[in-house]
Amino acid sequence: MPWECKRILLCVLTIHVISLVVGVEERQRDDECADLNNTTWLEYRQQVKLQVQYLLLTRRNMDCAQMFNQESLTKTQQTSYFNISRPTKVIIHGYRALGSKPSWVKELAQALLRAQDVNVLVVDWVYGASFAYNLVVENYKEVALQISVLINQLQEHGCKLESFHFIGVSLGAHVAGFVGTLFGGKIARITGLDPAGPMFKGADTFDRLDPSDAQFVDAIHTDSDYFGISIPVGHVDFFLNGGKDQTGCARSRFSSMYGYVICDHMRALHVYMSALNRSCPLTGIPCSSYENFLKGRCVDCDVFKGRCPAIGLSENSGITVSPIPKEQKLFLLTTSSSPFCAHHILLKLEVSALDKSAEVEVILRTENLGTEKSLRLQTDITVYRTVLAHPVALCEIDSIELRNTGSFYRQGDIHVKSVCVSEFPSLRREEPICVNNIHVRRGAPWSHDLVQVCGIF
Repeated sequence: MPWECKRILLCVLTIHVISLVVGVEERQRDDECADLNNTTWLEYRQQVKLQVQYLLLTRRNMDCAQMFNQESLTKTQQTSYFNISRPTKVIIHGYRALGSKPSWVKELAQALLRAQDVNVLVVDWVYGASFAYNLVVENYKEVALQISVLINQLQEHGCKLESFHFIGVSLGAHVAGFVGTLFGGKIARITGLDPAGPMFKGADTFDRLDPSDAQFVDAIHTDSDYFGISIPVGHVDFFLNGGKDQTGCARSRFSSMYGYVICDHMRALHVYMSALNRSCPLTGIPCSSYENFLKGRCVDCDVFKGRCPAIGLSENSGITVSPIPKEQKLFLLTTSSSPFCAHHILLKLEVSALDKSAEVEVILRTENLGTEKSLRLQTDITVYRTVLAHPVALCEIDSIELRNTGSFYRQGDIHVKSVCVSEFPSLRREEPICVNNIHVRRGAPWSHDLVQVCGIF
């Protein structure tokens, strides 16, 4: 091992953990609250070594982070809020292009603490994560080495590897993955929030997050065509809206710089925080591809014994089947804003054979809400299946409407043998709601009330 690497490891802060201490109930004053670093280009150029610091938040100091280092923990008069009897969540941020501290860290930490009574450790490596991306990638394993020293020292004070859950954002996901590699995959869990793609898409599994890095690895993909990675990296990988363009994140020259550059990438983080609040389930459906998912070819979770995996910390977010399937692609649709939950509605349309191509628009209505889906009808196909995302459950939908929107040179009237809607996944296996024998004329929309039909459940 090079001397420089040894010197850095020797300089890593020694952690003295005092657990089960009840003597400190006084809150830290505002001027004592620890915070992440900011850095400037000048400061970056002057750095002679990588700087990593750790911040601690618990339910006893949710609004005021405590510095977790030698200076703050080894004083005889001072104690730590860290409790070895509780699980520990470790948050690792990613690349910081301009050297600014990530503004979302406190919100994520507090969401975790509201969901579970845990220790939350924030890894602050802003100094090593800023400015030139290629140089930052060179630093990420060194950061992982420093974190591993911290974990080793916590083990000496009674912490178990099985009590650690790492949550890495973007490049931070690969930092977490390498920590997991250093501990032989014995860490309990790693969650990657849109793991970084540039310089990692073709990397060996040793150099990026992969299922062997922890007992359970899950990942959320929201920008796999730009800043995120496009391949599965965990036991389960959630591809939201296909994993690329997210609803509400406009990619056009007229959108804001944030919307154009980073909105898709950061959506994974915001969806995860929303899931922690448990306002609604964000459930993924296993499928080989997004195209097959949208065509309604994947509607169950048999590979997980019927229990579809969910984003977050709920009971079925950690898979209980054994052995855990690896690199399972899961797909789900979301809305454009928090809590992001959408109900998956499977639409099946059967029409009589057509003389010419046609176009039908299907609209699901609930009070002021409407979900629209256009279907191109061909002369050689009579049965169509597609998936719609609606904000409310099927039995709360008021009506279904069909419109013949084809141009004058296309088919005139369309005879619909049946239109059926069903919600999935469904543990109760309800029969689809179907309406038969419909004639849809151009310029005369057809509508059917669903309330009475849903009332039978």
